[in-house]
Amino acid sequence: MGSGVSRLGQPRPLNGPFAWRGSSINQRSGWNFTLDEIDLACLDTALDNAVSAQMECSSLSKARFPLPGLSGKLDAIRTELEEGSGIAWIRGIPLSRYTNQELRLLWYGLCQYLGVPVCQDSEGQLLREIRNEHQDVRVRYDQLTTSDGVFLSSRARTASTDELRFHSDRTDVVGLFCLSKAKSGGETRIVSSVTVHNEMIRQRPDLAEALYHPIYRSRLGEEKGGDKKCYPLPVFGCRNGKFTSHYSRTFIEGAQLLPDVSPMTNEQWEALDLLVELADQNCFETTFEPGDMQFLNNHVIYHARRSFIDDEVKGVHRNLLRIWLCPPGNRALPRDHAVLWGSVAAGSLRGGIAQTY
Repeated sequence: MGSGVSRLGQPRPLNGPFAWRGSSINQRSGWNFTLDEIDLACLDTALDNAVSAQMECSSLSKARFPLPGLSGKLDAIRTELEEGSGIAWIRGIPLSRYTNQELRLLWYGLCQYLGVPVCQDSEGQLLREIRNEHQDVRVRYDQLTTSDGVFLSSRARTASTDELRFHSDRTDVVGLFCLSKAKSGGETRIVSSVTVHNEMIRQRPDLAEALYHPIYRSRLGEEKGGDKKCYPLPVFGCRNGKFTSHYSRTFIEGAQLLPDVSPMTNEQWEALDLLVELADQNCFETTFEPGDMQFLNNHVIYHARRSFIDDEVKGVHRNLLRIWLCPPGNRALPRDHAVLWGSVAAGSLRGGIAQTY
């Protein structure tokens, strides 16, 4: 696979299983996994032991949630996430078989085999429900008031029924477990950020090159404390032949509302507009069904969500359990990405939201 940047400093395309197109993703089988009755029996044994011992999610580990019968599939999932398409979709969990607490234990226990959970907020939350939290999100999650009204943070948007634009989370791997689906809408959209990168080089190499340079992002709705409310980070990066992209337009727009942040150039906005256009053209769209589990490698994947409608009267609402994971075999990152990730060495514990005390 190519290095992403040539010896002359110009970006170049990257080739490999991570550079896929939405129109042909279903022709690939490596990212789809189905749990059979033998797999479920293995999960049930581990879960029964955890329930009998009155364990909480925070006390689970691989040693305390043994899954010997699933080792082959779990190895394949880890490989697909880091060396393959960057996606792993697991189907076959019969939700009616378990209580809500058992589902949380099952999910958290299985995820121990894919990485170390990292914090999703400044209070140390390791499991988060992604659902509509109604109008109070506009006051709960660090909004900015502007001349145009209230600017919603990324966290506030996630906790609404609104559409979510293409983005990546601030962790190596994000996992989502569907507990229930909306009355309508809420489709997930997934695209290879490597394909977006490659297509931008083909069409506008000048704009691709611009995204290898830092763009300011805000910490709005995420971290608390600290002496800086924003940080500079490139959208594209590559180290040791492995690509990474961290992108969220909300964080970029939020930074532009802060004092002392240099205005974005027309070229930078044009590059981000093209990124979204290429993501739309090359993504695939699908629907979470109850019991589905999805894992994405944020270094090579952008994801988005369609808006959705719940039915509060009938108790029909979209609810996903989210976990952020740091896998043991994670890639080395460019040194200028340390401002977001902390450690950029391969195999290091990193990502998530910094804790302040």
